[in-house]
Amino acid sequence: MISKDSKIYVAGHRGLVGSAIYKNLKSKGYTNLIGRSHKELDLCDGLAVKRFFDEEQPEYVVLAAAHVGGIMANSIYRADFIYINLQIQQNIIGESFRHGVKKLLFLGSTCIYPKGAPQPMTENSLLTSELEYTNEPYAIAKIAGMKMCESFNLQYGTNYIAVMPTNLYGPNDNFHLENSHVMPAMMRKIYLSKQMMDGNWAALRHDLSQRPVEGVDGGADESAIKAVLGKYGIFDDHVCLWGTGTPKREFLWSEDMADASVYLLENVDFADIIGIKEYSRAQSEGYQTSGVDRNKQSGRGGAIPALGEIRNCHINIGTGVDITLRELAEKIVKVVGYEGRLEFDATKPDGVMKKLTEVSKLHSLGWRHKVEIDDGVQKLYDWYRAN
Repeated sequence: MISKDSKIYVAGHRGLVGSAIYKNLKSKGYTNLIGRSHKELDLCDGLAVKRFFDEEQPEYVVLAAAHVGGIMANSIYRADFIYINLQIQQNIIGESFRHGVKKLLFLGSTCIYPKGAPQPMTENSLLTSELEYTNEPYAIAKIAGMKMCESFNLQYGTNYIAVMPTNLYGPNDNFHLENSHVMPAMMRKIYLSKQMMDGNWAALRHDLSQRPVEGVDGGADESAIKAVLGKYGIFDDHVCLWGTGTPKREFLWSEDMADASVYLLENVDFADIIGIKEYSRAQSEGYQTSGVDRNKQSGRGGAIPALGEIRNCHINIGTGVDITLRELAEKIVKVVGYEGRLEFDATKPDGVMKKLTEVSKLHSLGWRHKVEIDDGVQKLYDWYRAN
């Protein structure tokens, strides 16, 4: 069990998931939490990350930092998504190992699964066929991070847990139209269209001043605002959304994800995931650490034929329930009180048609979600209006 004064570093503590995990840990009485903003610590800078670990010596690490975006951003900025995420993971996991971190929690994404994976997607679906093209670079980066954790555990006996959350939403979500995920993007588009329809330009300008679109803020003239919003399908009598609306997606409230993360950090070890008996047996058959002593950490030393292959040790985090994107949009319309038309542009990509996690492993470890989608959409809209 982690003591309440253990030093815990949450990488990405201001992001959607990281901020929720940080808040959850604080609410449970953990008193020695560390967080650094991007300005304070560039996680792509290996030397800076090493200095940080040298100075702070964290005992536990939550790797929630990532370069993320929606289908549009994933399609356009492919090099950024693979390069930046690989850099972050290499630096944080590497320094955690070199500094003898007791436990690390790595957050991935269910986009790691093949586009044609059987539904719902089990952990064993990984690497069974090709990935969905638009998010392939991001997915490959996340697979690499997950495999780093698994491989360090098997070779050196570390205790790195990898979790794969489904689509997340919640406080501190990203509502910037150029690179936001599907739910906040839909919500903001519908909200802005409502303001135009109602002639509430004060509210619309205030929103744009908080989150400009392509450099256009609330101080721009009306024609410039209408022009840039129109590029994103936002008009004064309708909203046009990408795709057909038929793909189905699963959504998890970010504070539920945080609760699951802290639960696993506190209660579940790598040995619990692969089976204590099997892991103990692997350790008893010898340690091959290539002559490198990492704070006396040791593991099974690679593959042991008698045990077979140990892989896919990550854990899906989700609800096990999905809805179509059209149904999601209709829920948002109801919450916002929007009276305009909803249109879908079928010339734009849908992405994977169905992405639902199989969560029996998570349930067997003792955790289930609490916030259902209807309550979650209302909670997200309340947060967006307040921020």
